[in-house]
Amino acid sequence: MSATDYKRDFNEKNYDRLSPYVKRGKKDRYKEAAKAAGYSLNEFMEKAMDKLAAEILGE
Repeated sequence: MSATDYKRDFNEKNYDRLSPYVKRGKKDRYKEAAKAAGYSLNEFMEKAMDKLAAEILGE
């Protein structure tokens, strides 16, 4: 098994994939905010979604 195959297999078993669409220009804004906070764009989006979900679900 190649390294790429291993990574793909690992990711399939351990992660769910989301592919959100955003209005043109927002991606750059989100990337800038993520970088300023010291996060990757993925980490930034996940933290934002977790916070909003917790607020909505009363957690």
